[in-house]
Amino acid sequence: MDVFLLSRLQFALNISFHILFPTITMALGWFLFYFKLRSNLSAHPVWMRIYRFWVKVFALSFALGVVSGVTMSFQFGTNWPGFMERVGNIAGPLLGYEVLTAFFLEATFLGIMLFGIHRVPNWLHTLSTLVVALGTTASAFWILALNSWMQTPQGHEIIDGVAYAVSWKEIIFNPSFPYRFFHMMLASGLTASFLIAGLSAYRLLLGDNKRAPTLAFKTATYTAAVLIPLQIFVGDLHGLNTLEHQPQKVAAMEGIWETTEGAPLLLFAIPDEEERTNKLEIAIPHGASFILTHDINGRLQGLNDFEGEHPPVAPVFYSFRIMVGMGMLMLLVSWIGSTYWLRQKQLPSWLNKVFISMTFSGWVATLAGWYVTEIGRQPYLVSGVLKTSEAVTQIPADNVLISFVLYSAIYVFLLLAYLRTLMVMCRKASDVEEYSRPEFTQLNLQQAES
Repeated sequence: MDVFLLSRLQFALNISFHILFPTITMALGWFLFYFKLRSNLSAHPVWMRIYRFWVKVFALSFALGVVSGVTMSFQFGTNWPGFMERVGNIAGPLLGYEVLTAFFLEATFLGIMLFGIHRVPNWLHTLSTLVVALGTTASAFWILALNSWMQTPQGHEIIDGVAYAVSWKEIIFNPSFPYRFFHMMLASGLTASFLIAGLSAYRLLLGDNKRAPTLAFKTATYTAAVLIPLQIFVGDLHGLNTLEHQPQKVAAMEGIWETTEGAPLLLFAIPDEEERTNKLEIAIPHGASFILTHDINGRLQGLNDFEGEHPPVAPVFYSFRIMVGMGMLMLLVSWIGSTYWLRQKQLPSWLNKVFISMTFSGWVATLAGWYVTEIGRQPYLVSGVLKTSEAVTQIPADNVLISFVLYSAIYVFLLLAYLRTLMVMCRKASDVEEYSRPEFTQLNLQQAES
């Protein structure tokens, strides 16, 4: 193993672990704001109980996101010095804005949101919850602006091999940014929805018959049912944008080797890069051309047009199908769940268990989509500007191997601890007696829910 491969594996490990937590907090902040508004408007304590449980989940996820984000940024200097040397004039300010948003805006108001509920006026606490939600979205804005620029760079000039900003407007609002931003925010919404639904279903399985988990479960199920069709629509637009600016990535996603008119949609295949063909194909004739060009005989460029300049095919090909497959499963489960909630007051036990099994389905879809995006950009770190191999460190491979092993061990421990903590929180919440007062009748609860 050489230093280049080890550095890529280490960064993949760090970004994969880190993205798990912002993908929850970006949308969970908006869920919290909704719960707080419902509490204010209805004056029913059930919404505050929902808020108080999920704000703890938010704090836990936020803490792990910050910790893993800091360690990830170290690698720009230790493993990828060429990145900041060549494009640091653009990457540096965008990362700086994200840090200002995350650490100064979010962290400041997060303290009020967590500890000020009985210490500050209610309007200020509600405002703090809103600011935290806005802060998580703003952080995503800056990170995705940088990542999108790395995919579709513009608004810069190269002088002596170094990139300098010419137009920050063009850099930030580059061709792929709007699609990538909304695609990621919807992915976060689905991740948080299934997390809320799954943990609420787990509380019901534990025998928690209080109203809070049921109401949270309903809210999350309805939200997922609305978001997933939007995600499919935005994902289609994102794919068309990728076809225009990164046709080699689309060719890898679809497993298309030769430029083809009326290219089939491969449901399954085994890409063989040595022979530059696919084995065991299961395909829908003309399907890929119809989806990507809206013409059954549309022309799609093949990987052989980009030989030496296209990404590794197998990981992009399989990751894309995992992402789409998980999205279709989310659509099916959320729509079935919403139908049951609309017709009945409770879900059948088998459907409860399905939601529990899909608690972290958003993580699977997000990671698969992220791999499509990042591996699909190879062999470039910044498309057409900087190759990945040109930015790697020259330190001994043994040093990278040691840090890679240590990171792996720490992240496995932290992930298991995180999952364990969530389970303990659910059990403790299930054991707490429900707060009730005579004036909060069943009719009042129904009014609060509506």
